[in-house]
Amino acid sequence: MDARLVLKGTGKQTTVIEIAPGVTVGDKQLLIVGGPCTVESREQMEEVSRVLRGSVSALRGGVFKPRTSPYAFQGMREEGVKLLSEISRESGIPVVTEVMSESHIEICDPVVDMLQIGSRNMQNFELLKAAGKAKKPVILKRGLAATIEEFIMAAEYIMSEGNHNVILCERGIRSFDSFTRNVLDLGAVVALKQLTHLPVIVDPSHAAGKRELVPDLALAAIACGADGVMIECHPVPEESVSDARQALSLQDMVELVKRMQPIAEARGRSIGSSKPAPKEFSITSTLAASMATREAKVSAA
Repeated sequence: MDARLVLKGTGKQTTVIEIAPGVTVGDKQLLIVGGPCTVESREQMEEVSRVLRGSVSALRGGVFKPRTSPYAFQGMREEGVKLLSEISRESGIPVVTEVMSESHIEICDPVVDMLQIGSRNMQNFELLKAAGKAKKPVILKRGLAATIEEFIMAAEYIMSEGNHNVILCERGIRSFDSFTRNVLDLGAVVALKQLTHLPVIVDPSHAAGKRELVPDLALAAIACGADGVMIECHPVPEESVSDARQALSLQDMVELVKRMQPIAEARGRSIGSSKPAPKEFSITSTLAASMATREAKVSAA
């Protein structure tokens, strides 16, 4: 396996990635990411940030949505980026959103705190290269049927382009069993921690597909040594426009974080939460400049 940058080597080093002031992953502080599958409205995200502040390290919310059906809601797109960024500025909580193309990276990189590459795009090599040129940390999710070696090599693509701030995310792999949406491979988490120096987090929501399974899987992820979790939660889960069945309520998310604390302490870790900090740039002007740059490139082509 020619993974020159991802594999641990002879030392026991672990990369620590700073996401925002006071928010890191890869050290003793666990990264707790929570929020809805999809950004739907300002009211929704204001409620999410209000309830989860002090419990989570970062907010998640999709604005460019990969959906199985072309007729399903595809996300708020550029308007959603602006909204997500404004919520981050107002609340002081870092945000992460999924990107599916180089143009999405150009729009999101200047104004969000982390980029996410989803399972379906784990081997979209041109997207991986573009993420390698981005300035923000990248959460890379394991592919639906990817081996550990393929997962590691996907991370190598990003790092070989210069961005060494890669966070690996185990989110379950497909199997013959349909009771759960996917099979959560916690053995892969242990293996990745031994093989690589990168932080490894777990997404139990996509693995389980059923909200009643998510809390125990999240606790198991912390117990097996994961550096954090990414969990879907929504003000009214049943009304979520996507992945409603697997989303926790915001109150259940807060309670789950409390339940994580003793397990984290047993592992010599602590629960990380965001600390409100003012952001000194204008979201609107930065996003507008990013979109103008992208449009200029398209016109030139």
